[in-house]
Amino acid sequence: MKAARIVLVVLGVLVIAFGAYVLVTSVSPKRIGGLAAWLLGAVILHDAILSPFVVGAGLLLRRAGRSLRAWVLVVVQTVIVLGSVLALVVLPEIAAKRHGQKNPTILPFDYGTRLLIVEGVLLLVVVAVLVIGVVRARRSRSGGPRVDGARATG
Repeated sequence: MKAARIVLVVLGVLVIAFGAYVLVTSVSPKRIGGLAAWLLGAVILHDAILSPFVVGAGLLLRRAGRSLRAWVLVVVQTVIVLGSVLALVVLPEIAAKRHGQKNPTILPFDYGTRLLIVEGVLLLVVVAVLVIGVVRARRSRSGGPRVDGARATG
């Protein structure tokens, strides 16, 4: 276990060093401030908004249905993460399209509508998984279908 930690720490330091090298050699000094602001914003969005939201959703689902299986929570939390990250990626394109651009071929699509469609599909997935999870939980509590007055197995 200790050797694995050492290997992971060394690997992490090497990746950070490579990233710093690429940053210094490929990004102009004028743009490093903007990049730092973007990275700080990403960390804040992740740690202050996205992570607490996913944890809160998991806690609410646990309290709402203590009999829900773990796979239901995994699917719901995964969809929440996917939807949140997708929104974080697409919202700048929506804002840029609203501000207008010199070249209309750079942002050619209606990103707002497409985002709503994908988020709607993700919502349908969550609803379907929750319904399936609740139905299965109720069936397992009631013992499932009965055959000849005896409790069914399986």
